[in-house]
Amino acid sequence: MLDLGRLRALHAVSVHGSVGAAATALGYTPSAVSQQIAKLERETRTTLLERSGRGVRLTDDARRLAATAQQVLALMEEAEVRLEERRGLPAGLLSIGCFPSAARGLMPRVLADLAVRHPGLDARLTEVDPHLSVDLVARGVLDLAVAHDWDIAPLPAPPGVEQAVIGDDGCDILVHRDHPLAARRSVRREELADERWISQPPGTVCHDWLERTLRSTGVEPLIVHQAEENHTQVALVAAGLGIALVPRLGRGGLPPEVAPLRLDPAPTRRLHALWRTGAARRPAIRETVRTLQELWPSIASAA
Repeated sequence: MLDLGRLRALHAVSVHGSVGAAATALGYTPSAVSQQIAKLERETRTTLLERSGRGVRLTDDARRLAATAQQVLALMEEAEVRLEERRGLPAGLLSIGCFPSAARGLMPRVLADLAVRHPGLDARLTEVDPHLSVDLVARGVLDLAVAHDWDIAPLPAPPGVEQAVIGDDGCDILVHRDHPLAARRSVRREELADERWISQPPGTVCHDWLERTLRSTGVEPLIVHQAEENHTQVALVAAGLGIALVPRLGRGGLPPEVAPLRLDPAPTRRLHALWRTGAARRPAIRETVRTLQELWPSIASAA
């Protein structure tokens, strides 16, 4: 009989594309994942991983076995949902994926609240790009994701994935205190045509929103610096190297060199919780979503 833990390791490598990424998602070391795969190869008498450059790739047999593993894991999830549903209390392991600023500004309070009220629930957090988290939920790698979208770039949910709105996060234009606009309270998008921008890298939700929004006004944004972390963007603004559109959640206090302006019309990003339809009955899912929605107003107000 095939070992479920080893099948889970193979499935994670299939989803994440590498042993290292699979280890991060599972909370193991890369060597532990490699050992699981090696044991599975001995059990099945089949080569599952082959060297490809500096990494590895799944063999055809491995891809077939990984597809079967996904079905087995889905059946296991259904069994766990039924047991937890009968107990009526949130319990067991709950894997949560969340984008960085929410992992910093939202999830500590949520996880601490869940730990106090539901000691039988083992909620574990992983930082994930919002574009990736939806697919990871659909594939069964994550139980729940906290993701966001923008007003002109809605977040699509694939079949089999449900979502609920957590709340809206405001954003500000950040400029250096010596910038000509620094004394203003608000600024229109058309006034930013000649600015040098600091943004997240291409392919991220924030970068795509910035490009679409400015192009809609006939402006091609001049992005001179790219940084994934909002704190890094703030530091670059403080050094007078450009302006940035930065959400408030998880941003923290601004240094004295930085002035916030309201963009008119004001952009917002909407936070969503997403989970698989098959797990919707699970008390852990329902309670975590409820906690996210309940705590959001005070967290957004503080931000």
